[in-house]
Amino acid sequence: MADSKRNYVYGLHAVNAALERAPERVLELWIAQSRDAEARVRELKDKAQRAGVHIHAAAPDVLLKLVGEVAHQGAVAAMRPLKGWDEHDLAGLLDQLKGDPLLLVLDGVTDPHNLGACLRTADAAGAHAVIIPKDRAATLDGVARKVAAGAAEFIPVVSVTNLARTLEALKQRGVWIVGTDGGAVQSLFSADLKRPLALVLGAEGSGMRHLTREKCDFLVRIPMAGHMESLNVSVTAGIALFEVLRQRAG
Repeated sequence: MADSKRNYVYGLHAVNAALERAPERVLELWIAQSRDAEARVRELKDKAQRAGVHIHAAAPDVLLKLVGEVAHQGAVAAMRPLKGWDEHDLAGLLDQLKGDPLLLVLDGVTDPHNLGACLRTADAAGAHAVIIPKDRAATLDGVARKVAAGAAEFIPVVSVTNLARTLEALKQRGVWIVGTDGGAVQSLFSADLKRPLALVLGAEGSGMRHLTREKCDFLVRIPMAGHMESLNVSVTAGIALFEVLRQRAG
């Protein structure tokens, strides 16, 4: 099984993203023997060979031992782990930014599938970090990494002990804390998001905690035209983050 000195990324898309964006961190690659002749797998092997990554032809039981019973699509890569991020690293990250920060804050998202989808969306939108609480929340496990399709290997995931205290520290640095809430008066699309921003999304079902809500400078809602009252947290993240990009580009 995986050891503490490496992460395992699996799935053809996720492994391909790792080889394209951080080949220096890919340590080894296992390819299922049964998929060796496929075009996508050959392309993957070519990239790995160019990067000097050792490739193993693996039997099913080898892949099972590495990552368990998951949809690995016959491709597993061992990667040198990213540096762990916590609240003490966040100030240094913000100091290095040249433009206004864009942060995604997940207040207690518990489903690793949702966490992975949010990471993928945040990376696509150019967010600088995703902030999650250490307790009562999904962790960056293999499932989240698979759904993130490689994004988890690049975007900083900052795990904090006290989310409310972290939000207050961000406010002291001039970052506006904007919460998403279905009952908010102001529409997302009428809010001024052209500012240093931390976008806060609540947990599945229960939403933001009371103390988190109190730290928000203002709340916004996504207008709903149909019969559904709410959206999946990763869909909400995508709509909100790309609205920030739209406003900043305009």
